[in-house]
Amino acid sequence: MLDRVLTRLPRQVDPNVLVGFATNDDAGVYRLSDELALVQTVDFFTPIVDDPTAYGQIAAANSLSDVYAMGGRPLTALALVCFPEKGDTDILEKIMAGGLAKMTEAGCTVVGGHSIRDDELKFGYAVTGTINPKKVWTNTGARPGDRLLLTKPLGTGVITTALKKGAARDAWVEAATRLMQQLNRAAAEALASFDIHGATDVTGFGLLGHAHELAAGSGVSLAIDSARLEWIDGALDCARQGHLAGGLKANREFLGACVEFAPGVPTEIQSLLYDPQTSGGLLVAVAPEQAAAAAQALRAAGCAALPAGEVLPKSSPLVAVR
Repeated sequence: MLDRVLTRLPRQVDPNVLVGFATNDDAGVYRLSDELALVQTVDFFTPIVDDPTAYGQIAAANSLSDVYAMGGRPLTALALVCFPEKGDTDILEKIMAGGLAKMTEAGCTVVGGHSIRDDELKFGYAVTGTINPKKVWTNTGARPGDRLLLTKPLGTGVITTALKKGAARDAWVEAATRLMQQLNRAAAEALASFDIHGATDVTGFGLLGHAHELAAGSGVSLAIDSARLEWIDGALDCARQGHLAGGLKANREFLGACVEFAPGVPTEIQSLLYDPQTSGGLLVAVAPEQAAAAAQALRAAGCAALPAGEVLPKSSPLVAVR
């Protein structure tokens, strides 16, 4: 729906806009000088875990992620708060304290924000970062032959959906929460010295949705190696039990014929590849001769380095899963 609306809006003409909303990228990039540009993004959502401090941390990590996905460094943030008029302010304090702690960990200063009364609690941040305009990562530069690396396991969507239904084990929720609280800072810094041709973070559109954006924006096709990916503990169980978020079903419907699964890819794996993630990992297309070294650097930084597949010349389907 939003895609249809955006295509009808008048075009903006500003030569300093290096990345705008026309390419469905993770954040906007605005050039200030030949050596300095701003990276700007915003994200907020309703609670996905019960602990308010953890929710604040996850919301902050998720908001920061888009800056890291562009190769930038977060600098300042504005908090966005939607809170019930008669809500418990102790809960709000814990949410905001959790978010502030994660922003501090990122070296990003919260300089203000905006709040409104809302019956449904929502929290997040608008984040501004900096980047060298010559070193921006986008989702439009992947090249045939590139190798794909993914820096976090998948499955936060099905686990948090199971949590809402009272069907998730504590260990599953704890594992998913730890992963969602993890900044993509270490991964971005580990990859900064490599030839990254394309990058995105895996969030609400799931791995296949964001892979599709990378392929379409770059004019290539992608082959995803499902057997070499990893899943959060409990994710496969949740998928088999049918704890599928509404966003997962929407992702599957939207992508349609653009994705093709090889015979033998299990149904639960197919579901997890569409699963909307919160504060997911980075998906990067790296030059093939640097893929092994990039994976080693990620592991040395304490991040996953999952060999997610490869970039192919454009063909049909746009994304093939084997």
